[in-house]
Amino acid sequence: MPNIVLVRIDNRLIHGQVATQWCGVVGANLLLVANDEVAKDKMRQGLMKMAAPGYAQTRFFSVDKTIAIIDKASPKQKIAIICETPQDVLRLVEGGVPIKKVNIGNMHMSEGKRQVATSVAVNDDDVAAFKKMQDLGVELEIRRVPDIASEDINKLFE
Repeated sequence: MPNIVLVRIDNRLIHGQVATQWCGVVGANLLLVANDEVAKDKMRQGLMKMAAPGYAQTRFFSVDKTIAIIDKASPKQKIAIICETPQDVLRLVEGGVPIKKVNIGNMHMSEGKRQVATSVAVNDDDVAAFKKMQDLGVELEIRRVPDIASEDINKLFE
């Protein structure tokens, strides 16, 4: 069983908050970005590698590759999985990745979305994905950074 210490939804994927705050708090030594587009984009990967902490390895896999190989991870790897969307996390869960809890960090406002929390904007597809995760037993948490309290998860469904 892979040692998954954090699963985070963040439009920015690897950036300062993930690198300096979350990784240190959860003890991650491997940042795994599960995203189909980034898995093919060497320039974005390079930028994210620069933001990653020096003590952590980075991997950029498609969602399907993550599902296929996550069980091969060493128990010494403390894995932080970072996804761009709730739909990607739902694909991981439905694909058998043992995700117990999801940290919802940043989901930027864009056309068709509504702001429901400090840094979270959702559309109906996002809400449906979150409901399905809950139905599958995944705990959800809205929290930008580790040193602030979680926001009310029910805001997602209002």
